[in-house]
Amino acid sequence: MKRSTFLVLCITSLLSAQQLDLEKLKGLKPRAIGPAGMSGRITAIDVVNSQPDIMYVGAASGGVWKSESGGIDWKPVFEKEGTASIGAIAIQQNNPDVIWVGTGEGNPRNSLNSGNGIYKSLDGGKTWQLMGLEKTHNIHRIIIDRDHPNTVYVGAIGSPWGDHTERGVFKTTDGGKSWQKILYVNERTGTGDLVVDPSNPNKLIAGMWEHSRKPWTFTSGGPGSGLYITYDGGEHWTKKTHKDGLPEGDLGRIGLAIAPSEPNIVYALVEAKKNALYRSEDGGSTWQKVNDTDEIGGRPFYFWDIFVDPKNENRIYSLFTYVNVSEDGG
Repeated sequence: MKRSTFLVLCITSLLSAQQLDLEKLKGLKPRAIGPAGMSGRITAIDVVNSQPDIMYVGAASGGVWKSESGGIDWKPVFEKEGTASIGAIAIQQNNPDVIWVGTGEGNPRNSLNSGNGIYKSLDGGKTWQLMGLEKTHNIHRIIIDRDHPNTVYVGAIGSPWGDHTERGVFKTTDGGKSWQKILYVNERTGTGDLVVDPSNPNKLIAGMWEHSRKPWTFTSGGPGSGLYITYDGGEHWTKKTHKDGLPEGDLGRIGLAIAPSEPNIVYALVEAKKNALYRSEDGGSTWQKVNDTDEIGGRPFYFWDIFVDPKNENRIYSLFTYVNVSEDGG
């Protein structure tokens, strides 16, 4: 009997709560409460070295944003283009009105969006021109030659959703009018990272990454993955292997960083059977494992970026769920 009474009281209370006097709401008018300012996860950033208050960021699904106040205020500058997925940004530092943007996020999780090539602005982001590489789908790195700014390198990670040949490292020497593919491995291997020696613009190190994604699974690693070095602007490449100190077997994604103050010091986050941080003290010719704990980072397909303090070759940062720092070279 008590249970029945309680049930009746509950039903009565619910029915009473649903009786809403709409007359009391007639005075309320629809109003905007935004904008929310959402752009998605940030995938790329570059700063004007001579005017560090001017910076650009790219978002996974929110286009390119510009700040002239050191990051306090932002405005969108890529709203009229054919895609909002950004993978890379590079500023021509000797003429910061020139900005390159690679479209298509380079972190292939299942919510990845594709791009439609590489864009160039000559007026600080006011207008943009599509400069090709439309079939690369996802561009992860852009490097501008410091001495010859019409020479630009592009690391295209490619789409994880299917095999295709328009991936790898591309180069232009005429400001984007034409492109040459200078490093290619196979239809499933793209550029997971690309760095340049700050003391030698013809020396680049590329982390090539074989990977594929399907709706129900993700495969990271394979025989196509590896670390490659060129000393002549991409004419010739040398692949580094376990004979040079890297792990044996198939590798996955490789994150790279060169110490600006000591370019012979190079770091590599290597996805392998046992993920580890490797360090080279001879510019990438030979390698030594320095750390294989969880402190170096996780989820290589999504994070796997490392940075070196410009003034201290032993202070390195690993960006993942947290920002971890090492003061002793890893």
